[in-house]
Amino acid sequence: MSQDAKFFQRGKIQEFRQELQAAETKDKKFTKRKTVLKKIVANITMGNDMSPLFVDVVQCLGTPLLEIKKMVYLFLINYGRSRADSIHMVIPNFLQDCNDRNPLIRALAIRTMSYIPIPAVLEHLTEQLRHHLKDRDPYVRKTAAICVAKLYAADPAKAEKGGFVELLRDLLVDGNATVVANAVAALSEISDRPDGVVFKLNLVVANKLIAALGESSEWGQIYILDALLRYVPETHVDAELIGERVSVQLQHANSAVVLTTIKVLTYLMNYMDNKKLRDHICKKMGPPLVTLLSSGPEVQYVALRNILLIIQRRPAVLKNDVKVFFCKYNDPIYVKLAKLEIMYRLASEDNVKEVLAELEEYASEVDIDFVRKAVRSIGRITIKVESAADACIHSLLSLIETKVSYVVQEAIIVIKDIFRRYPGKYEGIIPKLCENLDVLDEPEAKASMIWIIGQFANRIDHADEIMDDLTYNFLEESTEVQFALVTAAVKLFIHKSSSESVKALVHKVLKWTTEEVDNPDLRDRGFMYWRLLAINPTVAGEIVLSEKPVITTDADRMDRGALDQLLLHTGTLSSIYHKNPETFIRGAAGKALVDSPALNPMSRQVLLTVQRDVPVPGPIIVPGPGPIEPGTAPAPSPLPPDALNTSKPAPPLPPPESAGESRLLDREGSAEEEDENEDEDEDAGFAKGEITPVRQMTTTDPYANLNTAFGEYTVDVPRSSTTG
Repeated sequence: MSQDAKFFQRGKIQEFRQELQAAETKDKKFTKRKTVLKKIVANITMGNDMSPLFVDVVQCLGTPLLEIKKMVYLFLINYGRSRADSIHMVIPNFLQDCNDRNPLIRALAIRTMSYIPIPAVLEHLTEQLRHHLKDRDPYVRKTAAICVAKLYAADPAKAEKGGFVELLRDLLVDGNATVVANAVAALSEISDRPDGVVFKLNLVVANKLIAALGESSEWGQIYILDALLRYVPETHVDAELIGERVSVQLQHANSAVVLTTIKVLTYLMNYMDNKKLRDHICKKMGPPLVTLLSSGPEVQYVALRNILLIIQRRPAVLKNDVKVFFCKYNDPIYVKLAKLEIMYRLASEDNVKEVLAELEEYASEVDIDFVRKAVRSIGRITIKVESAADACIHSLLSLIETKVSYVVQEAIIVIKDIFRRYPGKYEGIIPKLCENLDVLDEPEAKASMIWIIGQFANRIDHADEIMDDLTYNFLEESTEVQFALVTAAVKLFIHKSSSESVKALVHKVLKWTTEEVDNPDLRDRGFMYWRLLAINPTVAGEIVLSEKPVITTDADRMDRGALDQLLLHTGTLSSIYHKNPETFIRGAAGKALVDSPALNPMSRQVLLTVQRDVPVPGPIIVPGPGPIEPGTAPAPSPLPPDALNTSKPAPPLPPPESAGESRLLDREGSAEEEDENEDEDEDAGFAKGEITPVRQMTTTDPYANLNTAFGEYTVDVPRSSTTG
């Protein structure tokens, strides 16, 4: 490569043309021609336009040297489309090379033709491609398989009428593993298109693909493993046999192969009934995932994001390996934050002491974001593991005593949730919290402290004085703090309705809220509280101080159906974003579990489907709203009644088939997939939802019944609950 560096110098078109013409004489070994072509390719690489040399470069195709042919074909790949008017000069050379004795030249010719999707080339490509798919050399067959996908992208109708999809299907049982892998890759690419065929596997073909895994390259193994997601087991035994054969790939050195294998196993476990086998597979999945954490930080982060999804669905995979996720001093911040989330997920009664001790260490680090996340994780563990609540509260109090601003504020935020999780248990620490009021300068922390003061005003000495200080700059506070202050003032009034200072305070706050605040939501809340207190303070107390639902960790759990969908994208960008690809990639194909007799019943209750977006031919024109203008006729519908039908009519429904006889390629309007069940302990908390009927819209005035909504109060001021 260092010898070729001299070619990367900007050259002039005319100089290259003269050198090519000069090389035609006295160049028996084609050395001069090769040198000039290298200069041209180097200039193409640097972004210089070499298309004016099209005719001169094409004349070099007659050279029998493979190295020169490669460079000329590379030139054609770059400029073949833009010089469509001159491409007819190359077609005879294409056809000659397609029938060359050298398989490398045959493959090179067919590959280059597929990169130039213009009618003149495609016409000859289809004839040659059919022969090359059955070529005696596997290198030519594997190249031709990829060319089918390119042909389908250029002209789907021509590819289907020519029977190329069926020829690809036949290559799935080819004797060469590389050919099989390329055929799978091509079929997958075609199937992922909105207008493509639906690619499904039966048991026989799935077993043949697994047999080809051992001889395939790393990329080939990834393609084959990905294709196994298109196989839907009809019985538990089928899923278990496939899972056992695939699990061997967990020992592979390539991280992408490992993650793809884990994706296949988590998919197949949805169709397994043998709990012991599921547990055995979960144990086998743990060590490869741990091994990924010894890679570089980028690979670690990808592994951590995937692990976060896997342990939510299969907690048994890493339940005993929480120490592996303890942060190292030299970990990047994004790796540390990802590890913190996993530590929280894996925290249980058995390991909570080690996790808590580790989090206390993190709270003394210098990175502010990391410290905040560590303190918040302590609070989340307090809510999750009840037996560790006392130890966690002790840790939080010791952190508050450090008087570090951001540590104190994060601790107060999580303590507010702890009060709701364990009502009546830890309110004794409120005086210590009140000692740190001067430290609070962030809206969330200040709002949390105000909530605590309002909720427990009857237990706090001089609560009215504290609230009076907090409301001093009411109009300058953030909206979040203003909401908290209004609600806390009302709670304080309900607790101490006989105090004149409290009456004055709540009157002042509500007056500010209703007369000087611009936020409509805050102003409406002020009006609501004012009228509620004026009509019946006793009822207001029952509403504002009603018993709050106990906080749980259920909100941290991802929806079961969405989780099963995301696990089908393990090892891809979706597993890092934790979003389905169709939400951030235009035209991406979604995935979901497919229903079958082997699918776990619990998963059917949260079954999701994915619709294939079939493009509509031509634009859809929707007439605008409003009356028809005088003198104009109603616009006719731009599409005939059958315009929404695709060019490929739906086939008749096939007769029922057994698992071994199901078709490989189906034509359907939508590719559906669904979810499945898991262990009883993992299914806890996923109850079957109910369908709420959709209300019909009415044309009646929605405000017609509000005439007496606020009662007949005469004095629009808060009244004491003793007189209400």
